[in-house]
Amino acid sequence: MRAAALVEALKRTLKAKGLTYADVAGAIALSEASVKRMFARGDFTLQRLEEICRFARIDLAELAASAGEDAHGITQLSVEQEQEIVSDPKLLLVAWCAINNWTFEQIVATYALTDAECIGCLTKLDRIRIIELLPGNRIRPLLSRTFAWRAGGPIECYFRSRVEAEYLGSNFERNGELFLFLSGMLSDASIAELVGELRRVARDFAQRHRGDLGLPLPQRFGTSLLIALRPWELRVFSQLRREGSMAGPSERLLSLHQGTRGSRKA
Repeated sequence: MRAAALVEALKRTLKAKGLTYADVAGAIALSEASVKRMFARGDFTLQRLEEICRFARIDLAELAASAGEDAHGITQLSVEQEQEIVSDPKLLLVAWCAINNWTFEQIVATYALTDAECIGCLTKLDRIRIIELLPGNRIRPLLSRTFAWRAGGPIECYFRSRVEAEYLGSNFERNGELFLFLSGMLSDASIAELVGELRRVARDFAQRHRGDLGLPLPQRFGTSLLIALRPWELRVFSQLRREGSMAGPSERLLSLHQGTRGSRKA
């Protein structure tokens, strides 16, 4: 196992427990600057690693198991597996909660599911190997940090079909909401640059999502980001074009959608 994977797992553990570099520095008698450099370089002795694990109250073996999940977790489901999940709204709901680190108790307390229904859904997800259902109905997600729903697959299509009616059915005026619609005339070079920038925004969203998974549930909010860039002309304009005039813009489309529980949108 690479040392970098252990360091990342340790960072997630500290964040989940609300511990800062300053806290670690005080516990192991180093300056905060020294601790930051140690984490940035991944320059840990075994003794230091054990000291920090003891302070964070995590066993070194548990840390190694957490780091190993990234290397061995699944990165994508089959079309059939996605179709099975999306065909049952309760199964889709439990899947979404499970991969976002909800506990069994939090799921049944929040949604109108009986214990038996929730366990049945978790058992199906265990069979698909999205999660491992442990004794006491504890849930261990098995997805890699690079996991993604299939492009154009059943899950993505399900969410896309609800974007206009549900997602955009808001005035986007609440705290944490933002809606921008800009229109202009750009060159191919400018469009290509914008596409690259928007892809970077999407990657940043995904990294923040993964980084916050270890936080307690009350500190996380379902948030969705929709990014679209498309050369486009209003249909009422194109219908007024003279025959033989310059063709309208080509149908180049970039659409990136990261979806979670729809309590907030940005």
